[in-house]
Amino acid sequence: MNASVDGTGGRGKVREVAPRAADALDLLESTAWLAGDPSLVDAAALVIAATNGIAPLVRPADLGESPWRGRDAREWRAFGDLDPGQQPALEFAEQFALDVAAITDAHRNALFSALGTDAVAFTQAVYAADIVPRVRHALDRLFGTSPAPVAAPVGAHATARGAMEELIRVVPGLVTLDPVITELVRLRGARQHRCRMCQALRSQSAFVAGADDAMFAAVDQYATSSLPDAYKTALAVTDTFIWTPARLSDGMVVSLRGHFSEAQQVELLLDIARNATNKIAVALAADATTTTEGYEVYDVATDGTITYGLSRP
Repeated sequence: MNASVDGTGGRGKVREVAPRAADALDLLESTAWLAGDPSLVDAAALVIAATNGIAPLVRPADLGESPWRGRDAREWRAFGDLDPGQQPALEFAEQFALDVAAITDAHRNALFSALGTDAVAFTQAVYAADIVPRVRHALDRLFGTSPAPVAAPVGAHATARGAMEELIRVVPGLVTLDPVITELVRLRGARQHRCRMCQALRSQSAFVAGADDAMFAAVDQYATSSLPDAYKTALAVTDTFIWTPARLSDGMVVSLRGHFSEAQQVELLLDIARNATNKIAVALAADATTTTEGYEVYDVATDGTITYGLSRP
């Protein structure tokens, strides 16, 4: 299912170099709307877009016009027609986009009180509404503006969780990036989102490719570290993606193009998006780790299979 049939711009480039990931992104873009009330997902997508300063998740054509059209989503707290269930959901979505680590038990309790068992599916939809537009925006900055997409309708059997799991599976199959960069970017995202489980992992492939503990420690102050310039660029893009997605500067675009091929640029952005699934675990306080000292060595196969408890090379 393609959200756009035109092969130009950011959408065209990701389809050219990573077609399976492009399919997963397209599917995630559409299935997010199946997580409960589409009107609530719509409102959440607009609030998230206003928080991030970029265009919102594309609304499927078969849903018709947005009930929130013409409203300033930044002022959502002043909307007089929100029902009691929508208010805590939108507050949760806004905080998810702004700084997921700052979601509190009060946020979570209010969300589950409002949505019940639909709260988990809504959180998955919030991930899609938060991350997919970030990827789209960055791709368009690098490869040109995509034609206006129209998200196709999807069957009720499809889910945001299934689309997200497909993205998690297919992105490791992209192997143009140095495994050390891939792992440093993952670890930087884990620390920014404060995912306990993700912070307690280290990649065996990165060790094999030459990484060491000093490199892993350097991600906290990468700008002033002795890491290679290409690594610093990848980590700076990671921070921009996470904190200020609307501010991928011309200088950063030039730096990315100077250090990485087009396929590597796409892979980097998809890596960051895949890693950001940890926001769901953090948001739902499901990111606990059994590692009490040091870290656990893991590896990801090209088919997405993850193996834990490995020995450090």
